[in-house]
Amino acid sequence: MDIAQPIESIARRSLHVELVDRLHAMIVEGALPPGGKIPEKALCERFGVSRTPMREALKVLAADGLVLLAPNRGAWVSKMTVAELEEVFPIMGALEALSGELACERITDSQIERIRKTHKDMLKHYRAGDLTEYFRANQKIHEAILEAADNATLATQYRTLASRVRRARYLANMSDERWARAVAEHEQILQALENRQGAQLAVILRQHLKNKFETVRQWLATQGDDF
Repeated sequence: MDIAQPIESIARRSLHVELVDRLHAMIVEGALPPGGKIPEKALCERFGVSRTPMREALKVLAADGLVLLAPNRGAWVSKMTVAELEEVFPIMGALEALSGELACERITDSQIERIRKTHKDMLKHYRAGDLTEYFRANQKIHEAILEAADNATLATQYRTLASRVRRARYLANMSDERWARAVAEHEQILQALENRQGAQLAVILRQHLKNKFETVRQWLATQGDDF
């Protein structure tokens, strides 16, 4: 990736949060690949920040397991192992299922309407073949369901693992067939939410994540022990 792009200055009022979010997105979406050294100087120039906030942001990402810090040697994007993902995906499936059940008990009409709008945006990106924007809209839907569940403990556990799942999903190639099936699954998710069918939504969400992992598993078979 060419890091030397036009400066994307960050508003000072939210410098730390914005910087963490942008670096997080670059790692999750693969712009900073697993095992690669993080080009701190180039990123500082890109975002118009000094080394101090950059290093503070990297410390946050290191605490989340996305970055490895080596004293006097810099920072690297952490790798993911097959064994790690085999542990993480079933746990995320359980958290997604519980999120769906609780959301159906507590979700408001206005929250459903926002999810419905995001779903339409996701379909637009799907028809345009824009996988990156599709993934972003997709994630907004899952985050909105989590928000509707209104359970802080669940949200904390969910977000601790969510980055690992998203990294694997972005890196793994998704066939046209699997993409179409994922869209169909999201139609089912929306319908269950609208009908507030918690038990059914839990089953759909758990299977949805299993299907995601099958896509990742197939891709992993071509990658070796870790990536």
